[in-house]
Amino acid sequence: MSLWIKICANTSLADARLAAGADALGFVFAPSPRRISPAEAAGLIAALPAEIEKIGVFVQASVDEILATVDTAALTGVQLHWEAPQTLTARLRQALGPERKILRVLHFEPRAGKNYAATLEDPSVDAVLVDARTPSAVGGTGQSFDWQSASETLFREARARGTRLIAAGGLHPANVAEAIGTLAPWGIDVASGIEAAPGKKDPAKLRAFLENARAAQPRC
Repeated sequence: MSLWIKICANTSLADARLAAGADALGFVFAPSPRRISPAEAAGLIAALPAEIEKIGVFVQASVDEILATVDTAALTGVQLHWEAPQTLTARLRQALGPERKILRVLHFEPRAGKNYAATLEDPSVDAVLVDARTPSAVGGTGQSFDWQSASETLFREARARGTRLIAAGGLHPANVAEAIGTLAPWGIDVASGIEAAPGKKDPAKLRAFLENARAAQPRC
């Protein structure tokens, strides 16, 4: 299978062009040092190759706010980085149609009996991004979840259901191959692990991340 790679939290055209070897680029429209305005994102996206997916990241946003940003920035998909209800994802699917991706987040917690069925079964979602949960932030923390525990529970269940999972949280060039080998995800997502500073990419780290991720072979 071909691994889907998203480079998130792009704030400049130089960084976005560096990340052009990925399948998708992310733009954060939520409170964060990596936040970008819809108008700023539109300027970057207009200069990028058409084949690269452009995903907007939202936290606690309304359907109207999300759709307005999609139109302004010419996004090809959205990422709901909070526990959004299925009523919201259904409304977005109806408005966005089948062409644009809808991703939602799941914060993995390695405790017995944790039920993720509702998230994994959301029919309006193309893939579920799995991240670590922290008390102070919903993303971009540089912290990873328990890969081994997740592999034996959540990722196994997702494969049985045919749900696409994207691994995120704490990934960087030195550990991305291990994460892929352990989790066999459909995709991966990175932000802080390839930065020189919040919102500013490190070219060497970004290149190494893409090379190491492409070279790793996920289990099928």
